Amino acid sequence: MSEDTDLATRKMQFLYALRSKGVTDKRVLGAMEEIDRGPFVRGLFSERAYEDMPLPIACGQTISQPSVVGLMTQALNVSPRDKVLEIGTGSGYQAAILAKLARRVYTIDRHRRLVHEARAIFEELNLHTITAITGDGSFGLPDQAPFDRIIVTAAAEDPPGPLLGQLKEGGIMVLPVGQSDAVQSLIRVHKTPDGLEYDELRDVRFVPLLEGLGKD
Repeated sequence: MSEDTDLATRKMQFLYALRSKGVTDKRVLGAMEEIDRGPFVRGLFSERAYEDMPLPIACGQTISQPSVVGLMTQALNVSPRDKVLEIGTGSGYQAAILAKLARRVYTIDRHRRLVHEARAIFEELNLHTITAITGDGSFGLPDQAPFDRIIVTAAAEDPPGPLLGQLKEGGIMVLPVGQSDAVQSLIRVHKTPDGLEYDELRDVRFVPLLEGLGKD
């Protein structure tokens, strides 16, 4: 089997795995087919880029398993006019997928190195609608608020107040909540004219949402 055929087979299996785990939204699947996970996984683990598993990246962080990325993106229900805030850039993979679905993506990470590496990949992939920022994501991005959609890729004990405040009325936030050393719940928050509505989606496991800048 040639290398190209092998890669095509692995990508086909990758998309099949996504569907079998409940990622059924055609736009989300299209974005995940278009954005190759390969460039976001480096070093020893690059061979496993098309497996449905979380993998280690720099700064003690992880790239989430693709099915969780797909389910979170699907739950966010992004429209082409939306402005999206992502807390926790990590490898940049989630932001790249969002860039295929939204008008504009802002992504924040507390690790300068991760932001720098993600920016380089966004540049290579011509993803010019993403702004990647080094900062404390627990405070959001007040100068660009409000946002139509907010996604948090680290677990807080409760949805952070500053982020809820920066979510537009009618907006959706998706995030894991719970203690960092236990299984957490992935929840979706709808901001309605009458207040906040919460849906519990599934159990997940994420790194904790920490305040302050990371030491790279």
